[in-house]
Amino acid sequence: MIFANTPTVIGHRGYGSGDLTPPGAAAPVAENTLPSMLAAVEAGLSWVEIDVTRTADDHLVLRHDPTTATGDHLVDLPATASGLPLLTEIFDALPADVAVDVDVKTVLEDALDEPSRRTGALLVPVLKREARRRPLLVTSFDPSLLTFLREELPGVPLGLLTWLRFPLWHAVPAAAGLGLDVVAVHTGSCGIDHPDTRLRPLERCVDVAHKAGLETVAWCPSAQAAPAYAAAGFDAMVVNDVPGVLAAV
Repeated sequence: MIFANTPTVIGHRGYGSGDLTPPGAAAPVAENTLPSMLAAVEAGLSWVEIDVTRTADDHLVLRHDPTTATGDHLVDLPATASGLPLLTEIFDALPADVAVDVDVKTVLEDALDEPSRRTGALLVPVLKREARRRPLLVTSFDPSLLTFLREELPGVPLGLLTWLRFPLWHAVPAAAGLGLDVVAVHTGSCGIDHPDTRLRPLERCVDVAHKAGLETVAWCPSAQAAPAYAAAGFDAMVVNDVPGVLAAV
């Protein structure tokens, strides 16, 4: 079991996407930074989600987009020029009792570079070390990365992310067929926030996922919609409104 208390609330990119100001704070905290993660923990979360990608000098940094704020591609820059926190620095500074969902962003160059330089290969030693001291979940939109990590990181749970309106009733058999542990879908895949008559009943999809041995994660539900995802049986939610969702569920 990955999520002991369901639904587990996971802070999206730390305290939430963008620059958000926690209650009582004097200034906003930026996403995918240590202050953002510590703010999520201070708010009562035991899990945070972070985005990881690689740089030109084979370092792993925290960033959702493939480019910097000025439009430069991170894979073309050394880590020091990116101005972004290193994954190893975040792991070293974050209390070991905080669990981390590592959302891995593979890059176009992973299709051509030597296997030892690809994002997954760079991740393996870092995650092997970290899995010895904190709970981890590794998620990605890239199924090839997940199948690679399944062989390299036995015992570390892995989850398939699906994009926006990719239906949950497609995602469940895909994740099960890949031999993964988690299926993680955007709210647009579920028929609550974006109703779609073609979708199978949400509770039915979650039930089938559980029977297939998968835990289920919804990403970006609002505080208003969160109770519906909890009622459908989702095991976890990756959220932007941390205090709102905690109050709702």
